Amino acid sequence: MKKLKLDIVGLSYSQTQSGAYALVLGEVNGRRRLPIIIGGFEAQAIAIEIEKMTPSRPLTHDLFKSLAETYNVTIQEVIIYNLVDGIFYAKLMCSDGKKVSEIDARTSDAIALAVRFDCPIYTYEFILATAGIVIEGNEFVFLENIEPQPEEKTPPAALSYSSLSEDELKVKLKEALADEAYERAAKIRDELSKRRSS
Repeated sequence: MKKLKLDIVGLSYSQTQSGAYALVLGEVNGRRRLPIIIGGFEAQAIAIEIEKMTPSRPLTHDLFKSLAETYNVTIQEVIIYNLVDGIFYAKLMCSDGKKVSEIDARTSDAIALAVRFDCPIYTYEFILATAGIVIEGNEFVFLENIEPQPEEKTPPAALSYSSLSEDELKVKLKEALADEAYERAAKIRDELSKRRSS
């Protein structure tokens, strides 16, 4: 299966989940984006390394890197290899110079390590096709060819996405993308995908 390279293109605080963040990965030489919801600790670990800040004491991911380097282990690449029920699965491809080993990891931890080891992040076409967003001009559209819908009044916030019709979900999706609320958009995408698979 052909691997597609990704870069980190954004990290923003979640508007709806306390302590959660939306990490947005972008397809290299492409227009697709992959939003992933991660925890605050992992978001901090990624942001600190991207900004080249030095904490007073090593974070867990820094400790892992020091341990790996002490024993001549490097991470060659990170692969986001599966998506099941809205959960992304990743693995680290590690080498000690003699053999390559796969290590299962949470996607957020894998990316926090990828930025420390300066290694590439990859995924597969079926994941981008299922969970990706493509940039259309200044708008985002989910890849499942969701047709733009006329604007509607927003239903009360108390209503969950499961109680909305598919057309209402498409409108909500368009609004979330216009507001750059990727984490809310990801939840709506997951609800639409769940309905299509059932």
